[in-house]
Amino acid sequence: MATYECSKCGMSVNATCGKCDQPLVDAKISLDDGSTVQVSKCPDDHGKIKSPLCCGEDMTCQK
Repeated sequence: MATYECSKCGMSVNATCGKCDQPLVDAKISLDDGSTVQVSKCPDDHGKIKSPLCCGEDMTCQK
């Protein structure tokens, strides 16, 4: 399971898919400009979400 943590306050979060209850896994998607965005995705391909925010910044995932 991907655990996202805030580098400022230390808050952490785990997430599961609302359709199948599988733990979301860390992934990256590539944008048209060549940059990447960290996301959490369902391992059963029910979708993906952008990484959560805390303290006004993206939380990071350390696998």
